[in-house]
Amino acid sequence: MQPRVVSLVVISDMTCPWCYIGQRELQKALEEVADCGLTVKIDHRPFLLHPTMEEGQVVDRATFYHDKFGVEKLKQIKEMVTTRAEEVGVKVSFEGELCQTIRAHRLVRKAFDVGGQELQDKLLESLFFTYFTEGKSISDYDYLSDLAESEGVMTKDEALEFLKSDEYREEIESMANEARKKGVTGVPFTIINGKWAVSGGQTSDVYVQIFRKLAGKGPLHPISAAPICSDGGCPMAAAATVKA
Repeated sequence: MQPRVVSLVVISDMTCPWCYIGQRELQKALEEVADCGLTVKIDHRPFLLHPTMEEGQVVDRATFYHDKFGVEKLKQIKEMVTTRAEEVGVKVSFEGELCQTIRAHRLVRKAFDVGGQELQDKLLESLFFTYFTEGKSISDYDYLSDLAESEGVMTKDEALEFLKSDEYREEIESMANEARKKGVTGVPFTIINGKWAVSGGQTSDVYVQIFRKLAGKGPLHPISAAPICSDGGCPMAAAATVKA
């Protein structure tokens, strides 16, 4: 029997900790349902959490969060994010550099066209690690071109030429704008088979439940709200929905 194909469109931004955590939760879920007879195809799409920042602009992350949330709210956010991050085996730092991500999104799109889902996932994981664990800017030309070469997307010189061009810029901006037009106000946001939507940094158990339902091997129970990142802050509570 041919495996059932499940198509996921995962809308995210690399400066969102819930997107990093959600990516790990999704990977864990895929491992748990490997015996369900599903072929899961994933396409990562862009969301720009800091669209008004200049391309290449870098600000101090700690100062940005402090000014945005204040001491007490930021303390609560750190505790919430750190707890979930530790559960999935990643480190999320609130120190370092905050940047606009359109260059990184362009490179992730290029990786998908060059090497499909596998290369795109690999590059995205490296970008999350660099930003959240090492605290570095992911808009820097030298860093992105080195990463493109090390991950096998293209050579450093090719990557520099690509990053300094407008290739994929219109496509990324169009995808990000289209997501907002369709009502996506925060990320991560996952669209399943073009029919159902799941909002927020859900646990692997939620994804496992959805996959087993699609495989005809289990029920689908109500899904609780999960935190997101939006223009208004990160994290926020969102109404997590699975709907037609």
